[in-house]
Amino acid sequence: MTNPIITLDKLTYGGDAMGRLDDGRAVFVPFGLPGERVRIRLVQEKKNFARAELLEVLEPAPERTLAKCKHFAKCGGCHYQNLSYEAQLEAKTEILRDQLQRIGKIEDPPVQPMVALSNPWNYRNHVQFHLTQEGDLGYVDVSGNMLIPITECHLPNKPIGALWPQLEFEADTPIDRVSLRTGADDDLMLILESDELEAPELELEAGISVVHLTYNDALVMAGEDHIVMRVLDRDFYVSAGSFFQVNTAMAEKMVAHLLDKLPLPAQTILDVYCGVGLFSAFLAPKCERLIGVESSPSACEDFTVNLDEFDHVELYEGAAEGVIPHLEAEQAIVLVDPPRSGLDKRALDGIRQLAPKTIAYVSCDPSTLARDAARLIAGGYRLVDVAPFDMFPQTYHIESISLFELVSVDI
Repeated sequence: MTNPIITLDKLTYGGDAMGRLDDGRAVFVPFGLPGERVRIRLVQEKKNFARAELLEVLEPAPERTLAKCKHFAKCGGCHYQNLSYEAQLEAKTEILRDQLQRIGKIEDPPVQPMVALSNPWNYRNHVQFHLTQEGDLGYVDVSGNMLIPITECHLPNKPIGALWPQLEFEADTPIDRVSLRTGADDDLMLILESDELEAPELELEAGISVVHLTYNDALVMAGEDHIVMRVLDRDFYVSAGSFFQVNTAMAEKMVAHLLDKLPLPAQTILDVYCGVGLFSAFLAPKCERLIGVESSPSACEDFTVNLDEFDHVELYEGAAEGVIPHLEAEQAIVLVDPPRSGLDKRALDGIRQLAPKTIAYVSCDPSTLARDAARLIAGGYRLVDVAPFDMFPQTYHIESISLFELVSVDI
């Protein structure tokens, strides 16, 4: 089968378009779009499916657009620059619905239209580069196996976009990753991550914080050891090693959604994977007791600073699956914001033991959300609302907040 011609049917989670070969096998093609007639080259063949690269678009989809970045289709960061933004939103919403149906076995998932960004470019407040052997800033390529040096990127916000092209490193500099963060008032932080304990030599630009991160140690080379992020007029102290949402505008929309949808005020709120306290800070005034659970030491330190004004807030540092089974939280609302791997089964079972009336699940991966939704539904919960948020335009990533209500206790 030499360079077959197929018609692509739909986009799948992960960024590929799917079509069918003549023998009926599904074939996954990066950078193709639904409805397109394309010529492909098979690069991997399995019994039930194949993977291919796109050689030629014979009949383009009406939604196909010209990619903004010259690195598109080589760099592994963006997947949908060739698709109009309106079509991106529709495609991601449909993918989320499909994952909940196929993996979660939820017949008619209550997925709402995706919340869009007013500008789907220059939205990231945090960007992470790798260094090539020559010392150039680069991203991992589409194969995931090599780095490509970059000369443009349209995802970082303007302060980062103005600074990163000015950074220069010597060849073979022992740095694994170079991160840039923007905070409130356009403050900038440069984070150098490596296994080397000795900080690299660097000519520093005035007014920028620079931190050398090794394992859990942070050496301040200039400025501060943290940056201040501002969400809905509230400031958050965020250390160099702590996670924070990369899209501030969408983080605000997610906070507002939770405040609107959760049955507040509440007696107790349990915030699992609470990070530096983004959601906790807004929920604490709405409850009598707030419990945070977080495994990252630096995020726990930041949480303590960010929630310092409240006397009714508790924080447990440790893995969720280790902490939750030992908690007592009557009549709680549970909020979870797990990593891409989703909820650890022991953590999920611990939450079910608490039998909260409402669970809010913040997800960055619809496949693990669907898996966990099926487990919660089997435990007596009903999925009542799924709100997707376009946290990462131009990419296949899908952020969402799902609400579950307890229907019957089946532990």
